[in-house]
Amino acid sequence: MAHTRSGTPSRSGWSAALPGTRTGARVGGRVSAAVARRLAGGVPVTTAGRRARRPAASDRTVREVLELAVRCGEAMLSLGAAAADVVEAIRTTCAAWGVEVQVDVTFTAILVAADGDDDAPGTSVLRVVQVRASDYDRLGRVAAVVEDVAARRPAGRPDDRPDDRPDDRPSDRPGDRSDPGAHERVLAELEAAHARLDAVLTEPQRYRPALVTASLAAMAAGVALLLGGGPLVVVLAAATTGAVDVVLRWLGRWGLPAFFLQVAGAAVVTTVAVLLLEVVPGLPVELTALPPSLVVGSGIVVLLAGMSMVGAADDAINGYPVTASGRLLEVLLLTLGLVVGIGGVLDLARRAGTQLDLFDTGAAAWSLPVQVLGAALASAGWACSCFAGPRTAAVAAAAGGGAWLVHAALTGAGLPTAVAGAVGALLVGAAAERTRRLTGVPVTVMTSCGIVPLLPGLAIYEGMLDLVTGSETGGRLMEAAVVGVGLAAGATLGRTLAARAGALRRRHPAPPQQTPRHASEGRREGRALGL
Repeated sequence: MAHTRSGTPSRSGWSAALPGTRTGARVGGRVSAAVARRLAGGVPVTTAGRRARRPAASDRTVREVLELAVRCGEAMLSLGAAAADVVEAIRTTCAAWGVEVQVDVTFTAILVAADGDDDAPGTSVLRVVQVRASDYDRLGRVAAVVEDVAARRPAGRPDDRPDDRPDDRPSDRPGDRSDPGAHERVLAELEAAHARLDAVLTEPQRYRPALVTASLAAMAAGVALLLGGGPLVVVLAAATTGAVDVVLRWLGRWGLPAFFLQVAGAAVVTTVAVLLLEVVPGLPVELTALPPSLVVGSGIVVLLAGMSMVGAADDAINGYPVTASGRLLEVLLLTLGLVVGIGGVLDLARRAGTQLDLFDTGAAAWSLPVQVLGAALASAGWACSCFAGPRTAAVAAAAGGGAWLVHAALTGAGLPTAVAGAVGALLVGAAAERTRRLTGVPVTVMTSCGIVPLLPGLAIYEGMLDLVTGSETGGRLMEAAVVGVGLAAGATLGRTLAARAGALRRRHPAPPQQTPRHASEGRREGRALGL
């Protein structure tokens, strides 16, 4: 026992000698540990610095897996897919053979790397995307190749269902060095997948150029219906857009960049509008029955549809800033081409003495069913101009008609055009994500086609006319920009919300409902509950 100088026991000595002190310390420690567990967070969300798993595969096998994955990614990126879809396709392809990779996608290049081990160095494959041309039919076929590879069905037989596959299908890891037979089987599967991808990328395009021109003309006719144009406007808008496509195809053979093609296309449709102002007063047709601004607006929507504004927003929101910056710069450059083409022709017409009074169109809006039909025609026409098949075109028509129906309902309720367009695009993005497995249509295809009727072609033309005539200082152009950003953000948000909801549903499935084995059991349970 501890003592003080006066010989009396100290307070600390008495407390240490008490029998319940040690028990109290243990209880306090348990309470503090329980509180710490309650306050502690979960597993870190970020995977930065995580140690990579070495593939149990030979050098040649890993190289072949990476080559197949990068080829699929390059094809999808060049055909119009978003960066997130490209990264997912690459990782899915590599994961089918158990290879973990790091993927870096930019606007023009794809880099995929797999870590090595002591016996073999790491492997990386780089591909540069040199050509960009929207081809929705080929994009869907490449996506189907990736899905079959993920299920280890590289041959892609239509009757190769999961229930029909033999039980002894090889489930080995990619080319295990200890199993030469497994190595050869994996190489055979990879070669079959390469052959199928070769067949997809080298087959002829679905439609001839004349059919593509007709599809664009039908698209312009649908947009003219949306803008309230009469039969003459619909026919003239279709004819003008067909002429623009022929001119751009002819100029494209010279290898002109896309910027100058946009300038030329916008100049052609604006020239038609100026000619109408000069010719129509001498014809037995009122200018209000053939408003030039509607013809130009229809053509501008066709030129706007080829831009990747939705893809840029999708890449930016999903964490691919470099790719998003490249896409956004391309969109701004192509839009600037439209502005230069429209503004140049209008300025020349003003200097020549043409009266640029194009706003009093007098066009009466069609009934809502006709507008929905026009929206569906515009979306289906754009899908077919990008070589989409009949099923994809039908899905695109449904998406475009539904988006315009929502847009019309919201604008009729008093909401601004930008808000109504954003909500319509959000529903299109959500529907595209939810139905992609059922319809087989990639999400990017459905969203790009579904928002075509909502593009602000007429607002861009009217804004440029304001600038040329000095009526305003760019308010309409700003409105058009807000509408475009709202469409892109809405489509991306709808897709993201639908994807997250689907992931939560798969993670927490609903418990199966137990039905009574006999009707009498159900009656007994009801009586027990007082029903």
